[in-house]
Amino acid sequence: MNKQLWQESSILITGGTGSFGKKCIEILLRDYHPRKIIIFSRDELKQHEMLTGGFDHASLRYFLGDIRDVDRMRRAMRGIDIVIHAAALKQVPACEYNPGEAVKTNVEGARNIIDAAIDCGVKKVLGLSTDKAVNPVNLYGATKLCAEKLLVQGNAYSAPGGTKFSCTRYGNVLGSRGSVIPVFRAQRPSGHLTVTDGRMTRFWLTLDQGVQFVLSSIERMCGGEVFIPKIASMRILDLAAAVAPECAIDFTGIRPGEKLHEMMISRDEARHALEAEDRYVILPEHPWWGASNWSEGKPLAEGFEYTSDNNTQWMSIDELRKIAGDY
Repeated sequence: MNKQLWQESSILITGGTGSFGKKCIEILLRDYHPRKIIIFSRDELKQHEMLTGGFDHASLRYFLGDIRDVDRMRRAMRGIDIVIHAAALKQVPACEYNPGEAVKTNVEGARNIIDAAIDCGVKKVLGLSTDKAVNPVNLYGATKLCAEKLLVQGNAYSAPGGTKFSCTRYGNVLGSRGSVIPVFRAQRPSGHLTVTDGRMTRFWLTLDQGVQFVLSSIERMCGGEVFIPKIASMRILDLAAAVAPECAIDFTGIRPGEKLHEMMISRDEARHALEAEDRYVILPEHPWWGASNWSEGKPLAEGFEYTSDNNTQWMSIDELRKIAGDY
């Protein structure tokens, strides 16, 4: 941990009232002690609930606004050193039904982040992406792929010594909005759980792991990297057995836009990626701003892919039961 970096920094978190944002703020206040944290979001009720629910630290500021509004972004970023960009429309069915809205928030919003950060002299911007951006099969994944590309290439617009842009990419987060665990718990009294396909596997990590990975990536980023954590996979039937072992399973069929297995590094991306001790790092293919300074790690083997079904780390039913119990 680079304590000096954080203690001297003012931080803005877009989507700061979401599950990631709240956990990130909790950890920043507890362990990192930044000079100031701006919670930027468009929902006044969630901001009020955070403020009255204990997030009333002297270093916190609440800004109402939408990342679609570049002028508001510029106002919010004045005097900011680090931006953590977590705001997004992320529910797959909602994005499919409202494609224009998904593009406005996830794609145009990312462009506004880039423009505002450069104009305001922000030092570092880290965007949160998803495994669904790899070989996307739904609109949400496609918009997040666009956002990744925009943020990585945002370095080309920044003068030497100016704003640096990078991304993190990871899978499902335990305890986040949309997690399947609350669904299984709600179904448990009926004696039946619904599973789309029994073959399904997923990458999983906790909110704490996700936040710590993001913060460590900010410390280490040079600009243009996409950081992927080394995390465990789980089988959906193992999770069902961990949450409700007494329940029968009703298979409903895979949903539109859903994959059997998740992918975080494609075979084509692996050709310009490195393996470090705790993560993979995808280097930019087109670093118009100059070669990446990232040198840690070793090249990946020819034909390498990082998918949830070919992972070397797997969560057991007992491990899933313990983690599910925490949420």
